[in-house]
Amino acid sequence: MHYVKAFKRSWKEYLVGILVLGNIFVWLSVYQRRPSNILSVYFLDIGQGDAIFIDTPGDRHILLDGGPNRKVLAELGKILPFGEKRIDVMIESHPDRDHIGGLPEVVSRFDVGMFLEPGVESDNTIDDELKRRIIEKKIPSILARRGMVLNFGDGVKLTILFPNQDVSRWETNDASIVAKLEYGENSFLLTGDSPIKTENILLKLDSEILDSNVLKAGHHGSRTSTAAAYAAAVSPEYAVISAGKDNSYGHPHKEVLDILQKIGVKTVSTAESGTIKFETNGKILELK
Repeated sequence: MHYVKAFKRSWKEYLVGILVLGNIFVWLSVYQRRPSNILSVYFLDIGQGDAIFIDTPGDRHILLDGGPNRKVLAELGKILPFGEKRIDVMIESHPDRDHIGGLPEVVSRFDVGMFLEPGVESDNTIDDELKRRIIEKKIPSILARRGMVLNFGDGVKLTILFPNQDVSRWETNDASIVAKLEYGENSFLLTGDSPIKTENILLKLDSEILDSNVLKAGHHGSRTSTAAAYAAAVSPEYAVISAGKDNSYGHPHKEVLDILQKIGVKTVSTAESGTIKFETNGKILELK
């Protein structure tokens, strides 16, 4: 069973594969779940921020971002079975507080298999605390780069589309990880706070790979993201906006909502709906 495949094989991909494979086999001996054919993707209600939890058919757990505070723990507790404390892969899209505020506590309270990050630093102290706890628990840490594919062996794969270069000196939003989650005929484009600058890079690299059923709108629906050309290339059925109700930034901005409406996208928001859950068997996509 292969856990990592990529556009071009490289040492980075094999390293990711070894780490994921090793951790999954250790946990499989402890945790067992009846086989399923359902991929569940949760856009968690954590206020003004991002936190996405993915539960694959083979019971692999991926957490992408952790919101601004510990609320992510309560939201995970509503989803996971009692006593379940396993995150196979934890991903930091970028180190801003509203995306990583809850991750230090996740690291302390969960068995985290591996950690992916873009390789950019932030001025906030949460970033430093998160790295300290990751080192303390000896969690393997990998720089996410375009061309890496995590294949979980159950039909689900997560492809890193960005960064495609060293972003250590970039502004944090610009350096956001962009990843595509795929299962059968359905896919999710997960964008962090990537701005139009990053969207334009992705369009030039390969616009066709952006096509996805669900778009997590960049930067909480801010006008700094989701340009018309980018939205058209993704051509999603649904757009998810992760934002706090009555937030001080005015997210989502009307310009973005108008762009999405113009191309016929159904827009859903955590501010209005709370946690948003999608399920797919690889063919049918359902908003639960």
